[in-house]
Formats: sequence, C-alpha cells, structure tokens
Amino acid sequence: MISKNDMFDPMLAACPTFVPAWRAFLNHWEDSKEGLPYYLALQDLAHHLVEQLHAGETKHFEVVFDVVERWHCEGDQYVKEAATIGLLEGIQNVSLNRGIDPRRFEFWLKSESKRWWETLNRFWNGEDIPN
Repeated sequence: MISKNDMFDPMLAACPTFVPAWRAFLNHWEDSKEGLPYYLALQDLAHHLVEQLHAGETKHFEVVFDVVERWHCEGDQYVKEAATIGLLEGIQNVSLNRGIDPRRFEFWLKSESKRWWETLNRFWNGEDIPN
C-alpha cells in the first residue's frame, strides 16, 4: 500500500522534470513541525504538468499518469483522496485558470483516475454523486 510518505518516490522517477520543484518544496518546509504539506506539493505538480502540456513537453505523461493510477488503486485513503482532490482537481483548476482545456489531459488518464476525473466534473456541474 502506498502511503503519503512514499507517494512521491514513483512520481519523481516518472517525472524527472519535477525534481527541482520537489527539492525546492522540501527545502521550504524542512523546518516544519507539522510534517510536509503534501497537498501543496500536489498543487505544485499540477502547475508543472499544465506547464508541460502547454509547452508540448508530454513525453513523460504516460508514466506520470501510470503513477496517478497507482495512487488511486494502491494508495491508502490519504493517497487516494490526494490523487483526486490534490492532483486531478488541481490540474483542472490550473488548466482553466491558464485558458487550457483540462480535457486535454484525459488522453493519459487510466480507468480509475478517469472515473475520479469524471466524478469531479459531475460535482462541479452540480450533479448528484453516488457514494
């Protein structure tokens, strides 16, 4: 089972272009007594992925979204929720704020990630969400 303390290891291997941002994140929060705020790192990752898409640098996206799928399927409850609320919703919001159609990311989503992506869309459209 993937826990929050090890969830970024496979992502850093899948997305080496994110490593400098990850290091900056770790440096910024190194004195935190509360532990690392992983949701902020996921927001940084969302920004990074949107920037990569905008620049046409998507060569790592297949393996990046394989990791996101693993988070959804193999993660503990925190990791599963973080994958949806922290990353997928972050990608949607950052994309829209940058004038980029978030649906462009759907090409790389695997089945469980796609299901949660669509659940977010239904939620924001005011539709009933099944439990």
